[in-house]
Amino acid sequence: MSLYSFQRHQRLLTPSQYKSVFDGADGRVSHSAFLLLATKTQPEQPARLGLIVAKKHLKRAVDRNGFKRVVRTQFRLAQHSLVGLDIVVLARPGCRELDSRQLAAEIEKYWPKLVRRCHNPSPDQPAKGKPRSTQ
Repeated sequence: MSLYSFQRHQRLLTPSQYKSVFDGADGRVSHSAFLLLATKTQPEQPARLGLIVAKKHLKRAVDRNGFKRVVRTQFRLAQHSLVGLDIVVLARPGCRELDSRQLAAEIEKYWPKLVRRCHNPSPDQPAKGKPRSTQ
């Protein structure tokens, strides 16, 4: 088995798995091209990845598949530093402006930030399940 494979058990597969990341995000990192959300799982569990790329942001299937391919590749290369996290990558309108090399560089740069935010949440980040005050 390859050290950098991407197998079925490393993917978020069901709507309930995605919902648990959205509802209980321990860390989030925002970029004009994507949003990274993550929630902590058991420390010994392998990292799992879910991708959401809407037709609204990338019209052509080849572009959506290219976005997903780049993110999966960066995930495979960084998976050993992401252990114990369930991660969702959500494409945003700015993803059209980045070519695959730029996207790969940005994703690679943002993985460590996501890990830091999951393990050391900032004081202004709301606790799980508690909405931010709108004052």
